[in-house]
Amino acid sequence: MPAIEAHDLIKQYGDKRALDGFDLSVPAGTVCALLGPNGAGKTTAVRILATLLRPDGGQGFVAGADVVRQAHEVRSRIGLSGQESAVDEILSARQNLVLFARLNRMSKADARRRADELLTQFGLADTGGKAIKHFSGGMRRRLDLAVTLILRPRVLFLDEPTTGLDPRNRNEVWSAIRSLVAGGTTVLLTTQYLDEADQLADQIVVIDNGRVIAQGAPAALKDQAGGDRLDVVVEAERDLAAAARIVAGVASAAPEVDEETRRISAPVAQRVPALTEVVRFLADAGIEVADIGLRRPTLDDVFLRLTGHRAEPNPGGPAPAGPSDDTTRAAQEVAA
Repeated sequence: MPAIEAHDLIKQYGDKRALDGFDLSVPAGTVCALLGPNGAGKTTAVRILATLLRPDGGQGFVAGADVVRQAHEVRSRIGLSGQESAVDEILSARQNLVLFARLNRMSKADARRRADELLTQFGLADTGGKAIKHFSGGMRRRLDLAVTLILRPRVLFLDEPTTGLDPRNRNEVWSAIRSLVAGGTTVLLTTQYLDEADQLADQIVVIDNGRVIAQGAPAALKDQAGGDRLDVVVEAERDLAAAARIVAGVASAAPEVDEETRRISAPVAQRVPALTEVVRFLADAGIEVADIGLRRPTLDDVFLRLTGHRAEPNPGGPAPAGPSDDTTRAAQEVAA
């Protein structure tokens, strides 16, 4: 049985459908990443599956329980971490974990024991009595994950888990997520960082206008975007048009030209012969090149092909999904 299922989910806000027949199936013990433009319905889908919103149609099941008729059972089997921290900045990591464990009706002894286990698991055992306000971004996000695991949930929902973190802190959070999945936890995450989905996900689901428009393993989706791509960056903007014509002569489709970066990119059927010819033709034309190379398709190429534009991380957080409770407050309610 899949750990997460959605069948024809619908959510309506006035004249707009945030979800319009959304389907999903996530095997147990895997990571599924939801990708899509802002307002595509990612957060709405997570809120429904986490029982924070009621759908207007369709069905959802998490860990075998119906998200509408068995919402209490679902909440007892999941963890949820939103973009904003749900922990108390004045308390230490251990004090926060003990507090949340007690709110979940654990005895004092069990709460302390579970807090110590999680501090060790997430590499926070040496933080001592340091208040959370002195934590780095990565430490804070790891603590957020630890809080969601107090009751050992079978399914974990992560909404933009590394928004605003630097590369080092992002890697710390990624490592923590991998450890959870290795222990059998199923993870559904929303993200606009395509490298994050590429690094973590067993399955990627691309959603747009409330519907799934593509899904599969990262490698399979990249294959759908076409073969190898030839990239050329010219030194002078005046040579851009001439270089684009040369690349077009060996490409299997019309090249994409970015005037701002002076980059020309195009798919090629035969990688080495195409590269050799372009290098020779550019030299014969006297065009100076700043960079040239071959690369495999990326998830950004997939995103562009499916949605018509490249992914743009939203530093301010996702657009509101509708007139529902604040995500942070809802995350605290579920954790408690």
